[in-house]
Amino acid sequence: MTAEAPSSEGRPASGVAPLRFGYGTNGLADLRLDDALALLADLGYDGVGLTLDHMHLDPFAPDLPFRTQRVARRLDELGLDVTVETGARYVLDPRRKHGPSLLDSDPDDRARRIGLLIRAVQVAADLGAHAVHCFSGIPPAGTDPDTAWQRLSTALPQVLDVAAAADVPLAVEPEPGHLLATLADFDRLRHTLGDPDNLGLTLDIGHCQCLEPLPPADCVRAAAPWLHHVQIEDMRRGLHEHLPFGDGEIDFPPVLAALAATGYQGLTVVELPRHSHAGPHFAERSLPFLRRATALAAADPGPPRGDPSATPEGSNTP
Repeated sequence: MTAEAPSSEGRPASGVAPLRFGYGTNGLADLRLDDALALLADLGYDGVGLTLDHMHLDPFAPDLPFRTQRVARRLDELGLDVTVETGARYVLDPRRKHGPSLLDSDPDDRARRIGLLIRAVQVAADLGAHAVHCFSGIPPAGTDPDTAWQRLSTALPQVLDVAAAADVPLAVEPEPGHLLATLADFDRLRHTLGDPDNLGLTLDIGHCQCLEPLPPADCVRAAAPWLHHVQIEDMRRGLHEHLPFGDGEIDFPPVLAALAATGYQGLTVVELPRHSHAGPHFAERSLPFLRRATALAAADPGPPRGDPSATPEGSNTP
């Protein structure tokens, strides 16, 4: 079985490489990994955002190298590229969402998160992934910002050293509510660490709509030099809620036109983790939406605001 080639409908203007779309396994948590990969290939996706979690390539279960090799073969058979994502909610601690983080007061807890990221880099190298995604975490209560930034800037170089040796970029995601929440925060981290070559950025288009001062298309242009991974979904201003396309406020054709113009060739991965109960439905629905929005972007890079098209079912709601 092979992935369907992108139709000409979704290609940008001549001379610009087409965008490559994926879907995140955190939005397909009720499917076995083999089934999820086969579904995405059948639907025509170019790749997958693979979240290391207990149900999908558990990073702490036995025989990780063997299991990783098996997934690598399956990805190759299906013609899917991959980004490794590390946003599993409870993979390290069954009681603390996304805990422990790189900002925890206990050095041993910080070391556990560092260890997960190093494992993710090793998995990414074995899979041929184009980046490893990560985030800063939320500062523990009572932690002053300077201390939190010092912990982050001390922890990440350990991961970056391993990533450099493996030739895998680390793509840090600005996440609402986290210490590193905005593009300005990413710039601070980059300058603090001396602008290492393999420190890149995960840009979540919904997060741009949620809290960045610039419109999402301008965020894409500002982030272009460091862009190694893109996540995409709809969202509303001031509300961190990942929404299916058409249910939020984002004008997608200008965003996709800006992304294509940067020459970005990584995956643009749909992220709908809270819609996993209907993951196959939203996976089927999302790719045609993105292709039509891309076609509109190619035809007119500056359209007025508005939904680029109806969803496959002819409605913006499931």
